[in-house]
Formats: sequence, C-alpha cells, structure tokens
Amino acid sequence: MRKFEGYMHGVDLGGWLSQKDSDTKEYMDTFITEDDFRRIADMGLDHVRIPVDYTTIEDEEDARPIENGYKHLDDAVSWCRKYGLHMIVDLHNTHGYTFDPLVKDMDRTYFFHNEKEQERFYALWQRIVKRYAKDTDIVAFELLNEVVLPEIAEDWNNIADEAVKRMREIVPYAWIIIGGVNYNNVTDVPKLHKPADEHIVFNFHCYEPLIFTHQNAYWVEKMPRNLHVTYPDTIASYRKIGEDNNIPIEALGAMGVSADDLKGKQIFERLFESAIETAEKYNVPLYCGEYGVIDNAPKPDTLRWIQDITSVFDEHGIGRALWNYKAKDYGLVDSAYDDIRDEMVKVM
Repeated sequence: MRKFEGYMHGVDLGGWLSQKDSDTKEYMDTFITEDDFRRIADMGLDHVRIPVDYTTIEDEEDARPIENGYKHLDDAVSWCRKYGLHMIVDLHNTHGYTFDPLVKDMDRTYFFHNEKEQERFYALWQRIVKRYAKDTDIVAFELLNEVVLPEIAEDWNNIADEAVKRMREIVPYAWIIIGGVNYNNVTDVPKLHKPADEHIVFNFHCYEPLIFTHQNAYWVEKMPRNLHVTYPDTIASYRKIGEDNNIPIEALGAMGVSADDLKGKQIFERLFESAIETAEKYNVPLYCGEYGVIDNAPKPDTLRWIQDITSVFDEHGIGRALWNYKAKDYGLVDSAYDDIRDEMVKVM
C-alpha cells in the first residue's frame, strides 16, 4: 500500500478549536500559538491534525460562516508553511451529530438518516475546501471524527461517497480522509467502500487495550476511578480486569473479542491485519489519526506502549498523529510526560 507522504509523524491539537474549555476569543488566541507550531517542527514531526467543532466555524442556527473561527485555521495554514508542516482539518462533529460520550441525550442515528442535516454537512465541507483549495499541497481534509454506531456503516459510506463527490468539484486532487464506524475502530476499516480515487486515505484510531490507555477516564462509562493497569500484559488478563471491575464488554474495545494469549506488540499486529489487507487490496494509504495513553498511567508502561504501536506503524508504512499535544488528559508537552517525552518523540 502507498504511504501518506507528509503525514507520517504528527500530533493532534485537540482542545483548541474542538472540545474547548472555553469559547472565548482569548482562549483560542492563546491555547495554541505560533510558538507551538515551531516547537512541533523542532520535534521533527511533519504534520498536525486539527480537530474543529462545526460551531467554531459556522453559526448554530443558520450555518453562516464564523470568520473569527476560520481565522485560526488560516493562521494554522500560515504557520505550517512557515515551519515546513502539513495539516489535517478534522471535522470533529457536525450539526446533528457528535461522538462525544459526555453528550447523553443525542440520537446518534439521526444525522445518518436525515437528508437536511446531510445537506448542511456537504455545504460545510464545500465551504471549507473552497477556502483552502489553494493550500491542498499541505492541507488534507478528514470528513468526520469517530462514527459511533456499527449499524449505520452503510449509511455513513453513502454519505462519505457523496461528500467526496461534491468536494471533488472544488479540490479534485486534495487528500480526503475517511474513517469507519465503531468509534473509528481499526477492525472496521474493511467495511469502508472502495476509494473513489487515488487521493483517499483510510483512517482509524487505536487506544487498545482501552482499559490501559483510558484507565480512570471519567468519560468512559463504568470505568473505575481508582484502577491501576499495567502494560504489557495478555488480552486474557485485561479481560479479567474488566470482569473483576464490572466493566461492560463494549468498554473493553477489541480486548473483548481478541485471542487470549496475545501480548504487547502482538496485540497491534493482530488488530491491524484486516485494515492492512484492505489498504493493500485498494493500494490506499492507511493512517491512524489518534493513539495515546492517559496521563495517569505508569510512565514506563506508557513508553513501552508507544514504542510497540509505532513499531508496527513503521513496519507497515502507516502514518499517525499522537493524541494529544496539550491538555485533554493526554498532553505531550504537559509535565506528566516530562520523564519520557524525549523518548516518545523519537518514535512518534
């Protein structure tokens, strides 16, 4: 399969234009600045993935563009050019849909069965790609972050196909990134439709074993708040920890269904098999838009996890972006990672 050149070693800028702690101009002006782009380039990374909430760039009520929101993306493009970086515009949610588990009162099938919402989604993407059409030498576009429900896989495929068709009228050769269902699980990559052209990228996220990378995470339903999980260990051991703590099988990710004896790097080698086969079948680049370990996990284990997963990325030419650059319980530049940051950056 081909490589996603220019997007092989990156980091996410979550918390800036998406999942923000504040919607104020001051917050967005200061949370990420030009100095951060310089620092990322100095780390030897080649791109940033920028999650963007639709409410940052369009009005909730009438979908009018919000220029103050777009200005931050404009700045990001400028800074990427200045420091030799590429960037991905990742639509982290859209009107009528979010993956966010903290939003409890949403019908997550609604968007996928509502033509009016889909038309708004297509129009938003047409506006985005028109604005950055001249920058597609360094800017790629990710259609939607983490489609949750497996049962709407075909509905999502059809929506993605239509979005690509309309975007291609404006940016015929831009990279467009498409992920699968089940929170963009790597095992669901084979459910994606055949790429429409040679500038499509298949995307997945990987936080397996979830019980390790998300230990004590407040947003994971029924996750204990005082759990201590190590890495590496066998899938059987992770499953038993889940059972002992009454964690639902669906909260264990792929650990709930994988072979008992797999351990460490073997877990990723097995998990990625079907996605790699699909990418090779279509000769499409494969990209992991998010991977990482929560900041309260044991740091030597975190480093081993990062080294194991990235070694499999390297062996198969898979591009990736670490979640996350700053804050959001995963911040690479935060003090929690001081002791292992330099070693992490070497393999990211």
